[in-house]
Order: sequence, then structure tokens, then C-alpha cells
Amino acid sequence: MRRELDSLVTQMHSSGIRYEDAVGEFKKQFLREVLVAHRGNQCKAAEELGMHRNTLSRTMAELGLNLAEVRATLKRPPRSERPVLSAARSVYRQG
Repeated sequence: MRRELDSLVTQMHSSGIRYEDAVGEFKKQFLREVLVAHRGNQCKAAEELGMHRNTLSRTMAELGLNLAEVRATLKRPPRSERPVLSAARSVYRQG
């Protein structure tokens, strides 16, 4: 993981990304990952991050991280877009 981080920092530096922008993007991605892991539950995410829920909400607002967008990635796709599993189920039941 250390090697990947070093590579990422090198790429960001060579492409001219400012420090503030890099830190902001890291925070945004890190918070998004924790929120997804807790299915959008801010209280549980804040607890894992070691911060108060209000601090998490304020930080999300500052970074432009929208909880509705995070939760939208967690929703199941419509039935028309779901894979058909009926054939797999019948094979499993017969076995």
C-alpha cells in the first residue's frame, strides 16, 4: 500500500495538483469509503473515524460530499437491470 501511495503522490505532484486540492480529494474519497461501508449511516461512520457526527456532516459539506449520492450507489438496480438468476437457482436446487 505504501508503494501505491508513493506512486499516487508522485503522479499528483507531476501533474501540478495543489496541496489543498490533493488533501481535499483524499478526505472526500476516504469519507466516501467509510460511509459506503456503513451504508450511509453517519453516526457509525463518525464513530469509526473518531469524530463527532456534526463534525463529519460539516466536513462533508465543506468537501461537497453529498450523502444522497453515496446512498444512491448502495441502492439495488431496477428489476429490468438485474441479472437473471433463475437458471442458477434451479441448478443449485437440483444439486
